[in-house]
Amino acid sequence: MKKYDGFFIGWSNDWPQPLVAFLPAAACVLIAAFGVLGFSVSATQDDPGDGAFRFDFGRQTVVGVLESDPYPFVHVVETTEHYASGHTIMLTGAGKRGPGDRAVQLDGQIVEAEGVPLKRGELDMIQLRGGMNGLREAEVRPEGALGEKPESVSLGKWRLTGEICDGKCLAGAMRPGRGLAHKACANLCLEGGLPPVFVSAGHVDGEFFFLMANEDGGPVDASVLDYTALLVEVEGEIERRGEMLVLRIDPATLRMP
Repeated sequence: MKKYDGFFIGWSNDWPQPLVAFLPAAACVLIAAFGVLGFSVSATQDDPGDGAFRFDFGRQTVVGVLESDPYPFVHVVETTEHYASGHTIMLTGAGKRGPGDRAVQLDGQIVEAEGVPLKRGELDMIQLRGGMNGLREAEVRPEGALGEKPESVSLGKWRLTGEICDGKCLAGAMRPGRGLAHKACANLCLEGGLPPVFVSAGHVDGEFFFLMANEDGGPVDASVLDYTALLVEVEGEIERRGEMLVLRIDPATLRMP
């Protein structure tokens, strides 16, 4: 009787001779195939750009005038290694949450904002430390600092084409792709109080990023959630507040071109 009769027993040490050659070859082919598949999928994704948490900067403390509407941001009044006086920095809490009431209480005051920086091009954000340690009234007013919000300058009414993103992921907290997962992530962030940023296909006054607000200059309502992560058209007035451009949208004009 032959040693191998064609019947395979999984626990036996006597492997069928045809499988001894087949299994290693099949394993190598599968590994190579999954490698090619993974590369092919990643190659179809948009380049997320240079936005990222800048841990290489270390924890940053900036001193500036806080503006809480439509979403909290700071006009820097004291130059640091990474931020010049006059620069505008958006603020966020940890995770998918904005700074909350602690920012509203300090509106118009000179504050110290401390946390981890995020950066994409000229768009800057700081993820604040928890509690009042991350955002507090400045103990010492920098010499020459007026402690006043920059005057708002209207740039007129515009119709823009672009995408509504949440400012934190856009600045570099995540590497969003496209489709439902991207949209769901952005909506959770916006519902948590993170600032919506309109990324325009064309520039206005040299800028492509616009902090979004409603027609009265306050936070946008839930109607924008249907249009996040999509190519959309919107009309509204643009105003410059320091280095920040704010797009005060008319929600009724939101549509997909």
